[in-house]
Amino acid sequence: MNLDKITQPFLDQFPGDFSGNARQRQTPKVLFSTIEIMGFEKPELITFNEKLSQEIGLGKIENEKDLAFLNAASLPEYIKTYATAYAGHQFGNWAGQLGDGRAIYAGEIQNKDGKKNEIQWKGAGATPYSRHADGRAVLRSSVREYLMSEAMHYLGIPTTRALSLSLTGENVMRDMMYDGNPEYEKGAVMLRTAESFLRFGHFELISAQKEIDTLQKLTDFTIENYFPEIDSQSPTKYADLFQTISEKTADLMVEWYRVGFVHGVMNTDNMSILGLTIDYGPFSFLDEYDLNFTPNTTDLPGRRYAFGNQGKIAQWNLWQLANALFPLIKDEKVLEKILNDFTELFWTKHDVMMAKKFGFDSVLESDGPFFTDAQKVMEDLNADYTLFFNQLETLEENSDLKAHFETVFYHRITDDQFKILENFIKTYRERLEQNMISREESLALMQKNNPKFILRNYILFECINELNEGKKDLFNKILIALENPYEEIYPEFSKKRPPIYNDQTGCSTLSCSS
Repeated sequence: MNLDKITQPFLDQFPGDFSGNARQRQTPKVLFSTIEIMGFEKPELITFNEKLSQEIGLGKIENEKDLAFLNAASLPEYIKTYATAYAGHQFGNWAGQLGDGRAIYAGEIQNKDGKKNEIQWKGAGATPYSRHADGRAVLRSSVREYLMSEAMHYLGIPTTRALSLSLTGENVMRDMMYDGNPEYEKGAVMLRTAESFLRFGHFELISAQKEIDTLQKLTDFTIENYFPEIDSQSPTKYADLFQTISEKTADLMVEWYRVGFVHGVMNTDNMSILGLTIDYGPFSFLDEYDLNFTPNTTDLPGRRYAFGNQGKIAQWNLWQLANALFPLIKDEKVLEKILNDFTELFWTKHDVMMAKKFGFDSVLESDGPFFTDAQKVMEDLNADYTLFFNQLETLEENSDLKAHFETVFYHRITDDQFKILENFIKTYRERLEQNMISREESLALMQKNNPKFILRNYILFECINELNEGKKDLFNKILIALENPYEEIYPEFSKKRPPIYNDQTGCSTLSCSS
């Protein structure tokens, strides 16, 4: 591996704490603290994403030093590891300093095309930002993040990526449901990568501390490194940056809605300035369609981060970023316009996305009410979101509707509910006739936008149980399936959640520690 090509430009450009002290504390006026990885003594590599490693310029495993790097066992002396400080609003409340509590950066790597990516471990030990925690991770949560981040990538959704996953050889105590019943679980560490892990919270922290010079330096660094489309000499560059972040955030939310992804904990510190899906915790794909669904037990009963709220919460989070950037932008009207325009921007993009899911070549004025009716039909009939659209694709003119859709619903539908479905399909067919494209082109649109495979929580649950027993067959099957989400590679994955998992802890219900 090209470990000698890893650099740490962040350390050279911003104020930091170079003490190497892991004691958990406030670190005012700095953006990072140097910290060493744990150095696990008996780690075991579970999987290595060689294709991604080659793509970012890190290369393949060639020796024991490479393996030790992946496993967070030992590092070359020239790699100076660190954790960054950020703040955030958690469940709508200002939480102050947070930071990388379980993430430690190796630094940055550049591939042959000049593209840069940051690399960091998750679960490699405590940092000053661990907030009385141990900085470690368990196999359960690490498997979930590794597989889901890769699944999102192959679905075509902006995301952080996963490079490797290892057992640490340690047991870690976790109270999975925060109910006072902690248990030991297998420890794990993963290596992940992204063009940047910068969050809304990085800007919030420095702005709240009124370190305006550092705020400006960080914002200039962001523009110069990650937003080449913005003129770094323009007097409106900071407003242009906020506008672009707003657009990328809207795009991300629409993509989440397209596949039925629920993040579960959309705090501002979990929002990427690049519009990436970041920090996979109590996430879930939708099984039955439910706008009020939240997979996060910590989010009950308020359901702040429920599926149907994600667009609205994204806008709220952008308001907090706007407040953080105001000392640089200094124009309330410009910020307010961008924020107020977010609603129209989001819904315009949302309706275009929904049109493609239904196979429409454009969005008509009547489609808004149609999409609302479709949501109501799916919700009232407890339809599986993914399977419903899959069945629409294969619906023929002479199909027996009841037989065609019977595998989609989570409850037996009544005669009155079947009438609702019949009327909806009639309206849908009439709308298809207004297309200006062929039926084949319409189907191609649907097939491109409606996945056949989504990484359902019950599949992850089964996979984690098998890995805990030392079995990797299901894990390897999932890796193949998630790389081909718009094909039905394994029919057994293309079915609704089995009833035995309806109330299974760690499957249908998760906590922030998940």
